[in-house]
Amino acid sequence: MKKIAFVLLIVLLQAVSLSAASPKVFRPGELWPDNHGVPINAHAGGILVHGGTYYWFGQHMIEGEAGALAQVGVHVYSSKNLYDWKDEGIALRVSDDPRSDIVKGCILERPKVLYNPETGKFVMWFHLELKGRGYTCARCGVAVADRPCGPYRFLESFRPDAGAWPINVPAELKRPLSAEEKAHLRTFNLWGGQVPNFPVNLVFRRDFKGGQMARDMTLFLDDDGKAYHVCASEDNGTLHISQLTDDYLRSSGKYVRVFPGGFNEGPALFKHGGKYYLITSGCTSWAPNTARLGVADSIWGPWQALGNPCVGKDAALTFHGQSTQVLPVPGKPGAFIFMADRWRPQNTIDSRHLWLPIEFRQGRPVIPWRDQWDLGIFDRAASR
Repeated sequence: MKKIAFVLLIVLLQAVSLSAASPKVFRPGELWPDNHGVPINAHAGGILVHGGTYYWFGQHMIEGEAGALAQVGVHVYSSKNLYDWKDEGIALRVSDDPRSDIVKGCILERPKVLYNPETGKFVMWFHLELKGRGYTCARCGVAVADRPCGPYRFLESFRPDAGAWPINVPAELKRPLSAEEKAHLRTFNLWGGQVPNFPVNLVFRRDFKGGQMARDMTLFLDDDGKAYHVCASEDNGTLHISQLTDDYLRSSGKYVRVFPGGFNEGPALFKHGGKYYLITSGCTSWAPNTARLGVADSIWGPWQALGNPCVGKDAALTFHGQSTQVLPVPGKPGAFIFMADRWRPQNTIDSRHLWLPIEFRQGRPVIPWRDQWDLGIFDRAASR
């Protein structure tokens, strides 16, 4: 018995030694197991850094095409090093109450969480489509919690900035649609993808009273503590950047239109060297397309398009991924991780996570493909 126990101890020590010796690396697009050996199920999500811990929130998918509908809710994982993730369960669970906006079977996408130091609450925003309504509702959902992992309590859903005009349009456009303009708008099939001769100055005016459409989205926290909601609006034709109220629970009514008629989604906003950068995708549903990069000296613009930030194999298809967040790495100035999803719509639970380091070449963000990499890449770049 002692001999068997000794052999088992040796095997265990060898396993621990091998584990400690194994380098920590990111392998973009490969299966990424959590602490239970189960692939991480947090899609189109984002990471909150709080109290020295990373919290990864994302859509919990199920097998098959039905996974695109919210059957479970928002999953959350925690990590101390960005490589190893502990399953913390479901942060926000969909409801069984058919009267709830987040009833099981709704569309609940791209959850992002910020901590509000004034209220002490963790605030989650997400894109919400009411059950059975397709993508016609285009609403924001908001939930709050007392702890990073939740449970989160759903507050409400709404269209943002109702009754407010964007601050970057001329006065002559700040008026309701005329009868002729309404009739002209009805001639378009606004399905969420590229539309020829898109009525670039009509849709936001149509939605003035009831609130602006909000689909693919992210949250951004600036250096001064101001928070912003960035989303695909106007039937996906134009991006909106909207400042949140001080409690982060609502849009404040101050917002701008970005790249009108450009058809961008999958927004990921970050700041470096005093400049704001925005990475987006085109609007091709589940299919990958070419990433887009924009830059501005102020979050309110004007925004300048810089083209595709990706380089290397399959760069024209964003390495078969779609942007969801750019993560600033704490303690590493100028270090950013591009986070994206490789969608598999026939079996959404098998959609893969694609993380890559952002480099700055001649002051411009670039995302080169790497089969694998580690956080030391930022230290090596800083030493050059």
